[in-house]
Amino acid sequence: MAKYFIYAGIAVGVAALAGIMVFGTASQQDRIPDSAVPAPATLEGSFSSPSGLGAELNKEKWREDPFADEAAEVKAKLGLG
Repeated sequence: MAKYFIYAGIAVGVAALAGIMVFGTASQQDRIPDSAVPAPATLEGSFSSPSGLGAELNKEKWREDPFADEAAEVKAKLGLG
């Protein structure tokens, strides 16, 4: 019988944490003013997670790739383009 109380406590805790996350997200979205302008880097190369569950990330095209030369050599050796 005691293990059912533990399972119920875990379920209540998970539900409470989910509610806190939903409330916190909605609260933060309400605080962004309509006149807010996104930074240029966020508009250049933003992409979402393929699953739709992850955060939206930025490629930041203005930043140089320090390994571009090595990547080109590897791609040429493998015949990838």
